[in-house]
Amino acid sequence: SMPLTDGSADRGGIVVGSLARRSGGMAQLFRNLGLLHVQGHDIDWDQVLGADTGSCLPDLPTYAFQREPYWMDTPKPSGDLRSVGLEVSEHPWLGAALALADGEGHLLTGRLSLTDQPWLAEHAAFGTVLVPGTGLLDIALTAAHHVGADTVQELTLLEPLVLTDETPLRIQVTIGAPTPHGTRPLTIHSRAESTPDDTPWRQHAAGELGHAESATAESFTELAQWPVLGTERVDLDGFYDAFRARGLEYGPAFQGLTELWRDGSTAYGLVRLPDSLAPDDFGIHPALLDAALHTLMGVR
Repeated sequence: SMPLTDGSADRGGIVVGSLARRSGGMAQLFRNLGLLHVQGHDIDWDQVLGADTGSCLPDLPTYAFQREPYWMDTPKPSGDLRSVGLEVSEHPWLGAALALADGEGHLLTGRLSLTDQPWLAEHAAFGTVLVPGTGLLDIALTAAHHVGADTVQELTLLEPLVLTDETPLRIQVTIGAPTPHGTRPLTIHSRAESTPDDTPWRQHAAGELGHAESATAESFTELAQWPVLGTERVDLDGFYDAFRARGLEYGPAFQGLTELWRDGSTAYGLVRLPDSLAPDDFGIHPALLDAALHTLMGVR
């Protein structure tokens, strides 16, 4: 059959069989007729299929084909950071830490993307996804614990940390040497992962890390009973619509305020981390702390 096939190819023809060993039957015959058809040969399909069989050509879909990938998103492996002189950070957004040789400073680095943290897409303002300020606060608290401090004494948010689907961000947290007052300066920067090395970093926060005062924290004894005595319940139906009217879009991950009670100018809220989220290794999960701040709407 090879000389016949080669000779036919030289003259622009095609050779197909009718039956094959151990593969005979009508299916094989129809397959070969199909091979002839796609090569441009006219086939009398009415004669092949029978005009009285009621066979017909199906219509193609009248809509554009919908394509959807089904690949599983898996976190990128961190590798053996200690083998390259780095310390491992347990924070979900910070992968490594380094004590600087010049002075007493420290550097924490990480990577933030909507692929790794898809729930962040549910925190937006006027259609732009923003990392909540509570997330930056938790980064600062992690930095404090890393250097032996226990509080974030001050944190100023300078520029929103914007996330997009296309561009993961590199995060850098810089901790300075101790000041004479025993505090340490802190800065948080980011830069798009795809930008050249000479691209300037954007600063999002600056603050101070230190130690808690020795005074005893205020005790909220009224919270020993829930609901708090003397309060009236606030209906939460449409509660988050008020945020949306101001351009703040909170998805289910950030709607953790489940009860709201009020006594005059004082509001009490019950917040829960939605079932779709895991506590992970955050000090305080940003979505949970952000929901706690929503209680402030109860006094307006």
